[in-house]
Amino acid sequence: MSNEIQLVSDGVGLAVIGAPTDVERFFLEQGLNRTSSKDLDLPRLGPILGAGGTTAQVGAELAANAGRWVKLTAESAEAVKKYGFMPTKTPGVSHAMIGRPGEIKQWLQIAQGPGALLSGPLALSALSTIMQQRALQQQMDEIVEYLQEIHEKVDDILRNQKDAVLADMIGVDLIIEEALTVRDEVGRVSEITWSKVQTTSMTIARTQAYALRQLDAIAESLQNKADIGEIAKATKDAEPKIREWLAVLARCFQLQDGISVLELDRVLDASPEDLDRHRLGLATARQNRLGLIAQSTTRLLTQMDEIVRKANSKVLFHPVKSPAAAGATNLVAKSLLSFCERLGIESGPRVLEAKLWSEAAAEVRDKAMVLTAEGAAAAGRLYDKTRDRAADALREVDVDGVPDATQVLSAAKNAGSTIRGLVTGAADTVGSRLGRRRGAVDSSEDVDPQTADGDPQAPGS
Repeated sequence: MSNEIQLVSDGVGLAVIGAPTDVERFFLEQGLNRTSSKDLDLPRLGPILGAGGTTAQVGAELAANAGRWVKLTAESAEAVKKYGFMPTKTPGVSHAMIGRPGEIKQWLQIAQGPGALLSGPLALSALSTIMQQRALQQQMDEIVEYLQEIHEKVDDILRNQKDAVLADMIGVDLIIEEALTVRDEVGRVSEITWSKVQTTSMTIARTQAYALRQLDAIAESLQNKADIGEIAKATKDAEPKIREWLAVLARCFQLQDGISVLELDRVLDASPEDLDRHRLGLATARQNRLGLIAQSTTRLLTQMDEIVRKANSKVLFHPVKSPAAAGATNLVAKSLLSFCERLGIESGPRVLEAKLWSEAAAEVRDKAMVLTAEGAAAAGRLYDKTRDRAADALREVDVDGVPDATQVLSAAKNAGSTIRGLVTGAADTVGSRLGRRRGAVDSSEDVDPQTADGDPQAPGS
């Protein structure tokens, strides 16, 4: 029926089903056209939705309708939640039926249950399976973009490795890519095609585990470095290695997603009654893989933050090596954060940056001035207390007609003024003293600190 569309969400993506013009209008009005979307290939649902001898009728309805899938973002989820999605009997899937009755120009909820097109016993299960496949394919596309951005050809990396585990990945890559090509051409995954693919998961898992161990070993090696110069060199040397192992991990994850796409197709054909359990199981397994990768990347990011803290704490005495260590660290962190973003791993905020020499010197000066000011206040309080006690003790004494208390008070006041003047002067001159000592901070450095951090106030300026 015109002006009616069905919305189906699994929490990851949104499926929009209806007449082609209505689907297109909805995407434009909700701003979903600005996000990459994929066709749902509804005719594939015909055999499942046609149970009960109505295959021809369902097939005709499918041919007259269009289905588009789009990944849910914060903005798109906010745009569609107003339509009152209702949970369905299919685990994790919610549905809304909306339309434009009469002359109403905005979309309104017109029914709570699925329409006739999705009312079959396995209809929503089959649709949610296809939606999960589209999400996996979207992730695979994003990984390809990531690999292109970092200019890494994983096949070249694998070929340059002598380890048998990595060498086996080349053959697995070819098998999976071939199976996906055949699937796109045929529209399904045959038993023959699946028999070639189902044994490849072990190789991918071994390669992923190997890459994670390499990243953990790099993190441990950096953790054991104490000298700031060694840290700077080790971090710089580790950066290209970390980038390569991240590329291998990304490729492993992409291939695992490809196997899941093929596996869901196979279950859709061979055991449709197991669809819900199987797709949920695959989603859980995928989340577990992400968790393992997140552990290693988080450990590396934590180590990078620790290096920056250590470098910043020593920048006053190592104005060249400390910024070099922090700079190399930030380069590694940038690669890690880009990788985590592409795979959807929450990495948390990271705000540590390299500290300039002048910033460290200013902090030391400010602390010294605070301590000196506190000392001045304490000296003043001690003077006042001592003066009062002395005055009380001598107040009644009078020698040669001159009150001794007055003499004591006069002498104490003069001494107190001298103390206050000396302490205040010390506070005022701390900054200038630090400035004179900058040039002698670390005679072992062979590069001008002014050049090292680009700060006009650095030593030698």
